[in-house]
Parts: sequence; structure tokens; C-alpha cells
Amino acid sequence: MGLFAFYAKICYNLAMKKLPIVALIGQTNAGKSSILNRMAHKNIAIVAREEGTTRDNVMATIDDSFILIDTAGLKDPNDDFEASIQDQITDAIDAADVILVTLDSAKYFDYRDAKIAKDALRSGKPVYLVLNKCDLGESLPVTEFRALGIAPENIYYVSATTGQGINKLKSVLPKGKASQNEYTLKIALIGRPNVGKSSLFNILGKKQQAIVSSRQGTTRDVNRVTVKYKGRELEILDTAGLRKPGKREVGIEKFSAIRTLAAIEEADICCLLVDSTEPHSKLDQSLAGQIVEAGKGIIMVVTKSDLLDQATTNNYFGEENVGNRTAADFLIDALEKDFGFLPYAPVLITSSETGENVTQLFELALEIDQNRHMEIKTSDLNKILNEAIVLHLPAGLKNTRPKPKYIVQTDTCPPWFVVHGHELGLLHWSWKRFLERKIREKYPLVGTPIMFSFRNDK
Repeated sequence: MGLFAFYAKICYNLAMKKLPIVALIGQTNAGKSSILNRMAHKNIAIVAREEGTTRDNVMATIDDSFILIDTAGLKDPNDDFEASIQDQITDAIDAADVILVTLDSAKYFDYRDAKIAKDALRSGKPVYLVLNKCDLGESLPVTEFRALGIAPENIYYVSATTGQGINKLKSVLPKGKASQNEYTLKIALIGRPNVGKSSLFNILGKKQQAIVSSRQGTTRDVNRVTVKYKGRELEILDTAGLRKPGKREVGIEKFSAIRTLAAIEEADICCLLVDSTEPHSKLDQSLAGQIVEAGKGIIMVVTKSDLLDQATTNNYFGEENVGNRTAADFLIDALEKDFGFLPYAPVLITSSETGENVTQLFELALEIDQNRHMEIKTSDLNKILNEAIVLHLPAGLKNTRPKPKYIVQTDTCPPWFVVHGHELGLLHWSWKRFLERKIREKYPLVGTPIMFSFRNDK
């Protein structure tokens, strides 16, 4: 996750006015990522014993009550690279409603901890001192931390490993309201500038709410409209177009990017818009990856089909006429090549000018929403797992071979599967992808990513 993705997430509250933001800050290896994973009840942040594992910031929505940010741990603020991490911490402090200064409960604080605490207190926001790893039985008394300036009643001992003290800490954190009515399906229109997001937004909402022009960057904030379709309430989010970070202007455009990327986090389904008359870029691929990483449903929406002709397609994609193939055929080929990591994403060719396939977007959104909520029986999953093992026995190292034993589904939105077994750390990424393909053969799960965790049983 890049820096701007983090900015998007920490500004969720500013952009959407929904849930409060809680920031975990502190030095490396204090256990911030483990605390986030414990509160979220899943492994979202990477956890390792090596210092500095978290380099970018990670976010999770906790119990539909608040947004928790895990910031990168600071080592040496005088180092140029570490200085950028300090900037991330500062941004988190600025965006947060509550700040959790996190320390190892068994270690005396140093000047860097003191600086972090001082910066947090200077913000004027509620600050809590979280002393992690209390399960190890070597915790220092509260009196050893009072010099940090945080009130004793705001000091909490916790263990991310066992969960000790976590619920007590959560009880004092702010609680917002759920982002929307449970029946409202949120659909975000995402893409580069001038790909036709606002035009599509207007025709979907059947009103001229968004300003439409050929000038890049017309849309600066997230426009919203709610429509009814087949008894469902759908909220459409029109976002500002994103350019490469190096080409973004400071000020308004920076915060437009923040709000756009925040919309990805808020949405249930993201429509990635690509212009039929322009070649796809690495930025398009990056946006697609951001959507998948967030676990959102995805639709590839090709815009301006009324401008698509063979000459234009040949010009941009370097194709030659073959038989009776149309410009749309060549375009779909290009999409399949450039977005090969999204074989499950449906492609919808549209025109806001003619109205072609516009309402089909709603049909796909409803189908994807069902897929995101799909629950698969454990017996069916294990039948698929066993078939995958028979067809393609996982490779190992020398005399050690990974042994998947069974699989269960633990979550939805997106569907999340946990494979249990032995030596699963040796599983090659190709076998994991093979397992995903086998699941999708029986359950296509169109438009939704599926997530896996692999756990070694004792």
C-alpha cells in the first residue's frame, strides 16, 4: 500500500463524516500490528519479529465503530527514509480523533518514545498509553511511564497475543454509527481523469448533479446520489480522477486523491473505468490492485464506446484487422492481457452518450453483492481441496512437503478461507492460485476477490 493509499484511509472520517479514527503510533516492534490484528479478529497487518516490518500504514474498521490505523514504527528520525515514516506518523496524528501511543510494557521508554508521546499530547486530542506484551509477566509499573505526561487513568496494559486488556481498551474508544443503512449498496466510480466518471454518474442518477467537462480534474470531491433498483437502495459515488503521485498538484488535488481512495474503502463495489479510446496504463492496474487489496467487488467498465472504432483501436493497441473481429473484440483482448490478475472481473462496455449497457451495471452490482455474501459449506470446500491435492500434489523442499488437511470459510465480504495443515509456509504461490481456480470452477464468485489464510496446526 502506497503513501497516498494511506492518506486516503486516514482521511476517511474527513471525507465521509462517518466513523472516528484511532491511530496506533510508536516505535518498531512494540506490537502495533498485532494489536490491530487482535482488534480486527483477522490478520490484516503483517507481523514479524524483524523490526520495521510495517513500512506503510494499514487500516481496519473495528466492530463498525471506529477505524484503526497501524502506522509504521519509527527507528531513527534523522535517517531520510525514517523521516518519511515520521511524516506518516504526523499525518496519522493530524487525522486521528484518538491516539494510542504504544510501548513494550517490559521496556523503559527512551527519548524517541518521549517525542512520540509529546507530539501526540500536543495535538490536544485524547491520548492513551497502551503497554503491550503484558502476558509475558515482566511489565514495568505505571509509575515508570508517568514522565511521558499521559494521565495514569489513560494507561492500559494489554496483550495482543492473548487478548488480555483489549476489550477494556476498546470500551474507552469512540464509537460511531454504521456507515449506512444495511440495505444500501455502495458503488464507487474510480478511474483516471476524464474517463467519463461524472457522465456515467449523471446518467445512473438520472440527473445533472456532477459537473461534466473535458478539462481534467473537474470533480474535486465525492459526489453522491441514491437510486432504487429492483427494490434495492443503491448509492453511487463519483470520485475525482487520479493521476500518478508525481504528477499530482499540492493542495486541492492532493486531497481529492485522498477522498477518492477513501471512497474505495467505503464502497462495497468499485467500478474501474477505462477509456475505450486510450491505452491502459500502470495506474489503471495499480487502482485495480488497490480495489482487490481492499477486498471490494470490482467491475471493469469501458467508457465512450460510441467513440470506439477500428482505426482508434488499431492506433492505441497496435492490432490489425483479423477477419470479422470488431473494435470491441480487440479491446477486450487488451483488457484480458493488461488485467490478467483479475480473470473474475466482469467487463462492461458502455456509453453515457447513447446509454449502452448502463443499467446492466446495476444488474452486475446486485450479482456481485450476492457473491460477496456467499457462504460455502465446509464439506464442499474440503471436497474441492482434496481434488486439488490429487490433481496437483503440493511441492516441498527435500524431504519436507506441505500437507493441507482441511479448509473452512471464516468470513464474507469478501469470502475468506482458512486452510489448516502442516508446513504450509512451503506452499508455492502457484498452488495457492490453483486452489483458488478450483474453488471458482464450482463457485465462480464473479466480481469478488477471495482471500486465503494458511495455518499450521500443532
